[in-house]
This record gives sequence, C-alpha cells and structure tokens, in this order.
Amino acid sequence: FPVTGAVARAQVQQEASLETTEGIGINITCSHPKIQTSDWIQWYRLLPGRGPELLALTMKESKELPNSAGQLRVSADRRWSALWLGRPRRGDAAVYYCALGA
Repeated sequence: FPVTGAVARAQVQQEASLETTEGIGINITCSHPKIQTSDWIQWYRLLPGRGPELLALTMKESKELPNSAGQLRVSADRRWSALWLGRPRRGDAAVYYCALGA
C-alpha cells in the first residue's frame, strides 16, 4: 500500500512516496537542515476523508508512537528525523507529513 510524504514547510524535505507490504516495517525520513533551536519536530498523518492526526512531537528525543505502532527517531544534530512504522497495516495508508514549529 502507498505511504506518501508531503512537504509541510519549505524547510523540510521528504520522499515523494514510499510503499510497503502489510506487516513489513517502513522508515519515512525527513530532512530539516535549517532547524532552529526553538523548533519542535512534528509528524502528522492525513488519512483519506479525515483531518490531520498528530503522531509525534519532540524537541530532540526519540519517542514511541501510541499503541506500539513505531517510533520517531531524531538525529543528534536534529537535522533529520525518521518515522518508523514497525508493523504497518492497510489502515495506515496515508499521507505522512513532517513539520517544524515553535
């Protein structure tokens, strides 16, 4: 099933699209080389027919996603982050956004 990345702000860059098979983990990366000290790293997903859902929010720490769905990983210099979906299901097919914000 398709997993799509979208640019949420000019300062971030993501893959245009990714695909995986149900149950096979996938890593969705986001580059944000111009991140500011006060910026929070945010990850959202947009499911068909629904509004944006906040998946994870962090300054620099890696975070577990709800329901053991995966993990948000952040590099030591905060210049990239990655959303790891450990066992994706068909219901996880969505547009995944990363964003920066104070």
